[in-house]
Amino acid sequence: MRLPIAEIEEKIGYEFKDKNLLKQAFVHSSYGRMKGIDDNERMEYLGDAVLQLVVTEWQYLRDGSDEGKMTSDRQKLVCEETLLAEVEELGLEKYLLYAGKLSQNVGKKAVSSLFETLVAAIYLDGGYDVVKKFILERMSDRDTTNYKGVLQEFLQGKGESLPVYETVKYGSDNAPLYKATAKALGLVGKGEGRSKKSAEQLAAKDLIEQLS
Repeated sequence: MRLPIAEIEEKIGYEFKDKNLLKQAFVHSSYGRMKGIDDNERMEYLGDAVLQLVVTEWQYLRDGSDEGKMTSDRQKLVCEETLLAEVEELGLEKYLLYAGKLSQNVGKKAVSSLFETLVAAIYLDGGYDVVKKFILERMSDRDTTNYKGVLQEFLQGKGESLPVYETVKYGSDNAPLYKATAKALGLVGKGEGRSKKSAEQLAAKDLIEQLS
């Protein structure tokens, strides 16, 4: 099993003492069965619990929102779509070890679960404070609004054409960044992110702010 350990550590900003924990975090059950090694399913279970605790604690200490709002906000922060976006922004999906073709054995759930297995690995290797820092650096400022969808609905409501997006990749291959523009009604929104999706979302947000 070969993983570019140093490359992954650079992306996530954490150096493991026990490299085997990092390796196991990327072992899909299909690959584990094929190779006769431990997969990441137990780590996913642990990572989910740690993620829930960190986010809940952060919510509780941050403001005085009631239980209903905190529950709703937490669900948005730890849902499959949000975790998938985090994995894609970190550029980790290409390291998932699986047997056969990706589409036959794993879907978005398996890819999004990489965030939870990585949380578990960091927790086991570095402890609660370290994994808390890792999670909050990515979750505390995450906006779960689908700005591309909001922009599309806004333009369609006015009978206007859909926005045009253009995205350019720059930076190193190990840690790429993206610049995106969203154009509509003679205005241009701009955004930068660690994935094409996040850059376009920020560009759409910028354009919405200009239009409103």
